[in-house]
Amino acid sequence: MTLREVTEQWEVDNLSPYAALAVASKGRLRPLEPCAIRTCYQRDVDRIVHSKAFRRLMHKTQVFLQPEGDHYRTRMTHTLEVARIARTIARGLRLNEDLTEAIALGHDLGHTPFGHAGERVLNEILPGGFRHNQQSLRVVDRLEREGEGLNLCYEVRRGILCHTGPDQAETLEGQIVRLADKIAYINHDIDDAMRGGIIYPLDLPLDVSQVLGFTHGDRINTLTGDVIQASQGRDGIRQSPACGQAMTKLRNFMFDAVYRNPVAKGEESKAQDMIARLFEYYQKDPDKLPPDYQDIRLREGTDRAVCDYIAGMTDHYAVAKYNEAFIPLAWAVK
Repeated sequence: MTLREVTEQWEVDNLSPYAALAVASKGRLRPLEPCAIRTCYQRDVDRIVHSKAFRRLMHKTQVFLQPEGDHYRTRMTHTLEVARIARTIARGLRLNEDLTEAIALGHDLGHTPFGHAGERVLNEILPGGFRHNQQSLRVVDRLEREGEGLNLCYEVRRGILCHTGPDQAETLEGQIVRLADKIAYINHDIDDAMRGGIIYPLDLPLDVSQVLGFTHGDRINTLTGDVIQASQGRDGIRQSPACGQAMTKLRNFMFDAVYRNPVAKGEESKAQDMIARLFEYYQKDPDKLPPDYQDIRLREGTDRAVCDYIAGMTDHYAVAKYNEAFIPLAWAVK
């Protein structure tokens, strides 16, 4: 037996009967010779981690635009925190950790520069709208590897698409990532907002803290353990009523105190204006799009090509392209 086959047999013997087994995957968009070492889901983890889109996450905004300080989250650190919470839940439920990790690592690959501020403006501009989960799927299906895509397994692709929005993933592993994403961002955004002086510990609703805990670590432990306890069986990934209600109240508090706070979000309108002007700039002169996007322009239209290019930019790259397009260069006299 190959090492992959040994691992596949271990999954059959040890995972929950409700787990998505690698050997039972619905497969890829294009046939691929199996790896002798890695299961299909392990292989997808590696394909995502080695992708260009994954590397760009380290330079994309999570909540705060270009904060001063080394310890604020980026889209990359958010992704890693989601992956760790999701794997812990999967392990507690004896579900497939490799599938869970692949979905978690890929779920935000389609996020725009400047976080949800960038997503909102592209949604207004692009005919048909823009959603980062749909763009994440487009990244792995169409944009990576010079247009070939990463050719991921069906279960990974569905988990990425369904981590937000109206549809729910068929696998419990995909449902785990959907909930782990919320657990991660609410709690690390609290941490960042406190670091930035936007909120203070005593601002958090007391009744929420009494249920979830008074520290970042306590809240993560409580919410993670609660999902494991409440999700025994085939009926889906869920929270207990007490923790679910407390997290909903905490999320509402964060929208009021942080996500709509003019101090925390004061620069977002500038970022949105920058993206809107860049879109118009490339729309009017699409020959300035890089070669990789000319094929998309030919096959799917200029708007789609411009959107893909801008959505893939990091914050710093978007600023640099904006300066290149709209800010006069210094005139050097020789």
